Amino acid sequence: MHTISSNRPYLVRALYEWITDNNMTPHLLVNAAIEGVHVPEKRIEDGKIVLNIAPGATRDLELGNEWILFNARFDCKPFAIRIPVNAILAVYARENGQGMIFPEESPPGSGKAKSSKPRLRVIK
Repeated sequence: MHTISSNRPYLVRALYEWITDNNMTPHLLVNAAIEGVHVPEKRIEDGKIVLNIAPGATRDLELGNEWILFNARFDCKPFAIRIPVNAILAVYARENGQGMIFPEESPPGSGKAKSSKPRLRVIK
């Protein structure tokens, strides 16, 4: 049986392009509990973090198949963000909430089931 790769990184890239092409601000909702997530801990709320990934808010943004990487400033200090793609819960436009919600993955060994979805409008 052939294993198919995740469509999540492709959808993140497509939505990022669609949001920026429409002069809106792309945001990521990230599960900060997933192994490998490197974000400012002070900005994490309820195990999640929202990140602005607009061109003016990031430097060296890489929307790869395995990782999302970029540099940003928090409290006037530079910070290198590293997010495994499986930690992305949603990508959406700040201005109208349109975007896509992805299934939440529990950290390995947590025994937790998938949790409820964030309150965002999904593109129809």
